[in-house]
Amino acid sequence: MPVITLDGPFLSAEKKEKLIKAFTEIASEITNIPKDAFVVFIKENPYENMGQGGILISEKLKLQNLKH
Repeated sequence: MPVITLDGPFLSAEKKEKLIKAFTEIASEITNIPKDAFVVFIKENPYENMGQGGILISEKLKLQNLKH
């Protein structure tokens, strides 16, 4: 059973549904494995638990909001 995992921010149910459908369809098309075999996990993480360039994403967003 192939597994596809996305780690990212919180998403709406509609966006998660679209991602799961798209990931499954393209992976099945490329690999020739039936769609029913795929399992997709979406792991949602708060911005306080993610960093980029050594800085918390939550802090980067605060800085961006101050600039606007």
